Amino acid sequence: MSAKKTAEPSPESVARAERQRLAAEEGARAVADVERRAVDIRKNMARLRELREAKEAAEQAAEANLRASVPAPAPKKRTRKSLG
Repeated sequence: MSAKKTAEPSPESVARAERQRLAAEEGARAVADVERRAVDIRKNMARLRELREAKEAAEQAAEANLRASVPAPAPKKRTRKSLG
């Protein structure tokens, strides 16, 4: 009445084990691909940030040079309004 397991696995279990192995390999490749893309994205973001900061610094320097080169306007004289 006790059922003994055979030493040889059934074809279904072999097929299941093969599918699991393939799925694990595919999952590992997918995770590696996602991580590689994330690294690429972070590198690109850092490059773009450096470009933006350099552009902003150049704009600020140009604006400061413009302010320094333009003479300050002379103060205007106040005039009284006539009452009549």
